[in-house]
Amino acid sequence: MSAALRRHPRFISLEGGEGAGKTTALNAIRAALEGRGHEVVLTREPGGTPLAERIRALILTPDAEIANEPLSAEAELLLVFAARAQHVRQQIEPALARGGYVLSDRFTDSSYAYQGGGRGLDPAWIADLEHRAVGLQPGLTLLLDVDVAVGRARASGRDLGPDRIESEQDDFFQRVRAVFRARATDDPARFQLIDASQDQAGVAAQVVAAVTAYLGKEGGNG
Repeated sequence: MSAALRRHPRFISLEGGEGAGKTTALNAIRAALEGRGHEVVLTREPGGTPLAERIRALILTPDAEIANEPLSAEAELLLVFAARAQHVRQQIEPALARGGYVLSDRFTDSSYAYQGGGRGLDPAWIADLEHRAVGLQPGLTLLLDVDVAVGRARASGRDLGPDRIESEQDDFFQRVRAVFRARATDDPARFQLIDASQDQAGVAAQVVAAVTAYLGKEGGNG
């Protein structure tokens, strides 16, 4: 039987679709936590360690740049979890063990949304990988929710060209958003839904307020 997931109070993740404004929100949360005197490790997925970043490059590089060999949905999922297992063991768990806060741009919820909702893979398989290879959940997950068309318009204004996943069609991202929202509904103790249709300052204010409230709860300050 798979081990139970551990939910750590000093582990905070941000989730959302393309163009939701996670970078601005992450920086606002980091400033708020550091202002309280906490060590903050800011990280991302896929990635977060040198090896995991190399796996990230494999996942996100457009097919045309790797001899036109399409990455299968199953291979994509396994690569994401390989990077995540390394990330947890080498970065996240050591930081939590020494008393720091870990603030991650995406975590396993993104696998349910992108590889489960977007790619159509069995969520039971994702759950099994989550238990066997990860074993850890954030104590707080902030879901930055924005209409797909709005988010994609924001993302298209970036200097860099779209990566392999950003190049998907709108229906893919509609499925991603639906899974994110369903997971937030199913787990209200962990998720806080953030209206990311506002400007950056408005989103930053919302996430800082959510984290401040979370820290005030029993167990929220680790």
